[in-house]
Amino acid sequence: MKFRFYYTGIRVRNLKKSLDFYTKTIGLKVVGKGSMPHGGKYTHLKDSSSKQTLELNWYPAGSRFFTEYTAGEELDHLAFVVSDVKKAFKELVRKGAKVAVSPSESKGTEVYVKDPDGIWIELLKSG
Repeated sequence: MKFRFYYTGIRVRNLKKSLDFYTKTIGLKVVGKGSMPHGGKYTHLKDSSSKQTLELNWYPAGSRFFTEYTAGEELDHLAFVVSDVKKAFKELVRKGAKVAVSPSESKGTEVYVKDPDGIWIELLKSG
């Protein structure tokens, strides 16, 4: 059997806040939205240069998929390729991302910011 990677889904606490972050701060575009039978909502996002889709999932309290966030979950991460890591880092922090590992703290390529839910965003140099 052959597998083709399709998308990455992450759970978010506030869909609007996360959607604003990924569209206005990161620059992804909404390519689909919907509701789930249990009352949850999802939004699919993409950028023009990648086949990868990011799915933001919000689940209401009482849904079988709803759980409280626990310490340590924020170490899940997404990676984005950029032409200038330091410049991208400064821009994201200026637009509201939280610092996880700054370029000055990094011992190589590990530069991270956090999205509104604490999910780490890794910045990688293109090329």
